Amino acid sequence: MEIWINPACSKCRSALTLLDAEGADYTVRRYLEDVPSEDEIAAVLDRLGLEPWDITRTQEAEAKELGLKDWARDASTRERWITALAAHPRLIQRPIITAEDGTALVARTDEAVRDALSR
Repeated sequence: MEIWINPACSKCRSALTLLDAEGADYTVRRYLEDVPSEDEIAAVLDRLGLEPWDITRTQEAEAKELGLKDWARDASTRERWITALAAHPRLIQRPIITAEDGTALVARTDEAVRDALSR
C-alpha cells in the first residue's frame, strides 16, 4: 500500500504511527515534494470513488485565492478541479491510502487506517 502524506500534518503522523504499530508494509509518498500528476490524481479518485472537490481542502489560502468555493461541481468541471489539485497539491486532503485490493481511502481516523489494513 502507499500513503500520501504531508509530514507536518498530525493526521498523517497518526496514520503512520498506527501503520507501524500494526507492522504494515507500505510506501510513503510526500505528495508536496513528489507531486502527483493529473493522471495519478484521477486514478486515485477512481479508487476512492470520489470526485476531486470531495478531496479538496477548500479552507486553504490557495483555495480561496483560486475561488474554488465558487467553482461548479459537476462532470464538466472535473478536469479543471484535477488540474488545480495537481498544480496546488497542498489542496489535496490527507492522508490518502491506496489499499492492496485496488481501493483507496482518505485515512483521517484510526478507523479508516484500520479499514485500509483490512483490505
